[in-house]
This record gives sequence, C-alpha cells and structure tokens, in this order.
Amino acid sequence: MKVSDYVLQRLREWEVDHVFSYAGDGINGLLAAWGRADNQPKFVQARHEEMAAFEAVGYAKFSGKVGVCAATSGPGAIHLLNGLYDAKLDHVPVVAIVGQTNRSAMGGSYQQEVDLLSLYKDVASDFCEMVTVPEQLPNVLDRAMRTAYSRRTVTAVIIPADVQELDYSPPTHAFKMVPSSLGTATSAPVPADADLTRAAEVLNAGEKVAVLIGQGARGARAEVQELAELLGAGVAKALLGKDALPDDLPYVTGAIGLLGTRPSYELMMDCDTLLVVGSSFPYSQFLPEFDQARAVQIEIDPHNIGMRYPFEVNLVGDAKETLKALLPRLKRKKHGAWRKKIEKDTARWWEVMEGRAAVEADPVNPEHVVHSLDALLPDDVILAADSGSAANWYARHLRMRGTMRGSLSGTLATMGPGVPYVIGAKFAHPGRPAIAIVGDGAMQMNGMAELITAAKYWQEWQDPRLIVAVLNNQDLNQVTWEMRAMSGAPQFLPSQAIPDVPYADFARSIGLGGVRVEKPDQVEAAWRQALGSDRPFVIDFRTDPAVPPIPPHATRDQAEAVVSSIVKGDSDRGGMIKQGIKAKVQEFLPGRHHGDGATGGRSEK
Repeated sequence: MKVSDYVLQRLREWEVDHVFSYAGDGINGLLAAWGRADNQPKFVQARHEEMAAFEAVGYAKFSGKVGVCAATSGPGAIHLLNGLYDAKLDHVPVVAIVGQTNRSAMGGSYQQEVDLLSLYKDVASDFCEMVTVPEQLPNVLDRAMRTAYSRRTVTAVIIPADVQELDYSPPTHAFKMVPSSLGTATSAPVPADADLTRAAEVLNAGEKVAVLIGQGARGARAEVQELAELLGAGVAKALLGKDALPDDLPYVTGAIGLLGTRPSYELMMDCDTLLVVGSSFPYSQFLPEFDQARAVQIEIDPHNIGMRYPFEVNLVGDAKETLKALLPRLKRKKHGAWRKKIEKDTARWWEVMEGRAAVEADPVNPEHVVHSLDALLPDDVILAADSGSAANWYARHLRMRGTMRGSLSGTLATMGPGVPYVIGAKFAHPGRPAIAIVGDGAMQMNGMAELITAAKYWQEWQDPRLIVAVLNNQDLNQVTWEMRAMSGAPQFLPSQAIPDVPYADFARSIGLGGVRVEKPDQVEAAWRQALGSDRPFVIDFRTDPAVPPIPPHATRDQAEAVVSSIVKGDSDRGGMIKQGIKAKVQEFLPGRHHGDGATGGRSEK
C-alpha cells in the first residue's frame, strides 16, 4: 500500500463520498491510487480548482458533512484559495488536500514550487500540515478532518509528490510517533444556570422583543418558534440563516441588512429587547441603537461572543440545547400591539414585493423574474444565489418553507459560487432539485464553464433538475448601483458594461436545456419548462439594469439623490435615456407601493 492508497482509504473510513478536484502532476500519486481504488471516494472533476473548492463548500453547506477538495502543487493550490476563504468566512468545514514538489527539490526554486505552508497559514490557520514521512498518517489527516468538523473551518494537508509514492508504514509504539483514532465526538454545550437565569430576566422584562437568528440556529427551528410564541416576538434572519426558519410564519420578517426587508429594519429600530441566536451579523447600523435595547446573545463559539452589540448577557452554548434550557424560565407574554404590528408590517411587505415585481421594465423586471419563481418552488428545493444584485432578489422575494435550503457567499461575498454551489448540492442530494440565481457577470466569470461539469455528471443524479437562472442585464449591476448610491458617481461604462452572451444557446450546445426570455409574459412559462425538464436547464432572462436594489432603510431623499447622480452623469445605454432611468428609479422609491404612502411611519428617519 502506497501513502496515496492509504490517504484514500482513510477518507473512506471518514465516510467521505466525494472529492472535488482537478488533475495535475503534483497529485499524480493520488490519481493513480484513485484508479486502484475503483474511484472511491468519487473523484468529481471541476473545470477549475476554484470551482472544485466552491463545490466542496456547497456540498458541505447542504450536507452537513466535511467537503473535501484536492489540487496539484503551485497553481492548483493557489486556485483553491478563493473557495477556501469562502468556507472559512462562512464557518463551513472543508479539507483541502494539496500536492507539492518532491522533497528533494524544495528550496531549489523548482518548477511550481510555492511555499504552501506560508500560503495556507491564514486560510487554514486552525490546522495546516505537510506530510514528509508515511508515519505522520493517519494523524495528520485525522486531525484535519476533526478540526474542520469541530471548529467549522478550513484545514489543509500538503503531501509532496514523492511522499505519495512511498510505501505506507503506520506509526509504531515508539518515541516521537503519534498514533491516531478515527472519528469525532459530538457535543452540545449549555451555559451555566446562573447565566440562563440572567438571560431570562432580561427577556421577561422586555415588552417589545426582537429575535435575530443566523445559520447557527438552523438546528433549533422548533425552539426558536416556541420562544417567539412565548415572548410575542418577531424574528429577523441574517442572510446565511435564511433557511433556518420558514417565511410562512406571520412573525418572521425575513432578511436583515442592506439586502433585507423593511419589517426587519423596523423590528430592530422599535424593539426594547434583542435576542441574537447563532449569528455574527456584522452590520450594527441595522441593529437597535446602543442605548435602546437590552440584549442577550447565544453563540456556540466563545471567540465570537460579545461582538456586534453591547450584550448584557452572553450565553456560550449550542443554540438548540441552550434554548431548551432557557424556555422553561421564560414567561408567556400576551400578543398585543407589538406582535400585531410585526405581523401587519410583514404582510404588507409581501404586498410591496408583489407590487414591485409588477412594475413594468425594459425588457423584463428582475424582481418579476424571482418573484414569479417563489410560488413555483418545490418544497425540497436547494437554492443558491451569486453575489451581486441577484442576491437582493433572492433575499427579498423567495420565501423559505418545507425542507427548502438556501445559501450564498455570505461573508466573503465573492462572485462565482452560484453554479458550483448547486453542483455540490446535487452530489450531496442527488434526489432534490437545485436552482442557482446568478448575474451575467458571474456567469461570464466562471459559471458558463462549470455548466460543462453539470453536463458531465447530471445523468448520475436521481433528480436531474439543476436550473441556472441568468439575470442578463449587460451590466455589473450591483457595483453600478453602489457607485451611484455611495459615491454619487455615474455609471462608468468601460468597467460596468459587459457583452450580451447567448447563455441558453451555450447550454443547448453541450446537451443541456435552455431558453431565452425577453418578455414579462414569458417568465412563468420558462420557470415551468425548466422545473419540468429532464436535464439541467439554463434560463437567459433579459432583465432591466435600471431596476434599483433600494435598501429597506432608504428614505425618499436618499433615493432622490441617486436619481440626481444618474441624471447628471449617466451615459445612455441600449436606448435607455437618462430620464427613462430616472422614471424607473422613482417607481421603486420608498413609500411608492405601501398602501398608506409611508414606510412604516419611519420614512423620514
């Protein structure tokens, strides 16, 4: 047995089913071992190492298991980094196995020699080791797996090419040998009784309780619902926690933040008590004023406790078990004006979204595209959104229900993970449909090439439906709007305008399904066609770049300032004159579609 054979054997013992990778001579020993192992665990060939890392992230996010990716030395290892940072920043367990030049060449400025220990020391700061002798295994691989699981982070194992080819010999019962055992223990820490009592006192004293949950609350759905009912609270969700609680509950206000909803914003601005569960939501301007609310935090990672807000009580513990211990200490509150306002504001928000989706655009309103999907979503769908304006519409228009799952690059906010996320999801759940909503910028960056990966593997999936919806507006739209809103700068065409590409035609050329949509009345039919397809499907939606992602806290004055910057400096594009853009923005100004003409009574603020 070679070292490379043992690595694959140990991965199988860890119940690793897939490794997302791309070949290179720095891992030739591992590739040969895959051949001897009858491709177990399954080698999934991406088009690029960055995509392999994103697919491992998507697999880990939607399976709950460690995602494993592998790459050759030098350029392959470098290419993995963006996907690995996406995993690290979103607290996703991923293990990278990376090749290296032969030990004899190290320090010789050899071809593809990169100091990988230095390169990976940040992204894999919790555990990054190089295997130089066979006896380091299984310990190095076991610790990489255990650390990734227990700390929800990235780890790396570097194996020089010549070490992969050595005969494997295990550590012996001798000095400076490190044996290892398989597996990892699960734990669910609970805070001390005294801390739970203090937290209950704060929550019981409040009259207007707001709850903010993140992905750390995903396993505590029933407990969060029970708490919200006890306290008459509203619940807002950080974007990575979008699937932690169903949106069909009347007190769930939806996403929070720049991509969030108006009722979530008002929930935070008007509450007198705040409970944060399993979230490290960073934008404190969307939380209550510092002297406004008493606050409690539940967080499993002591390293993240006490951040983001001046919490009065910090509870370090597992969300589910901590809430189970906390609930008996809470006193039931009457569902009075506070809860009624939350439910009224939330119901009104969905009417606003329906109104915004109905606004005419040239040629198609992107909000109409995503809003039309909402009612058609299968209850077991897996959703991914890419970074950009697509994330706005994913956050605001799609309502989670049933066993739906959804994610995006929440913290790194990198472009490009939308398509590989759903590919990773399909390997985790081959019997469930998956949908990615991506902008044309991300699609041109890497999404089109990764459709080839879908074409390579889709016939292995029990449910072949993998749908990629491209919001094709020929503009790097989110940055265009950020320049207008934050810098007062007009659209800079040399940086922002991108070519029109026939995405659906490309999909059909590689054996997938595809259709182009250029009229609003074609939108729903296209979604139904894709959802009924017997293979992966690409919908090329020609959308209007002048539909603004107005943030939920924007005032009319702020939005008018954006209009002024457009009228002063924007160049004409595609027949859309400046005044046409101005009219489009005014259609979406705060208050326009609120039945009472106001934005929850806080429009001036």
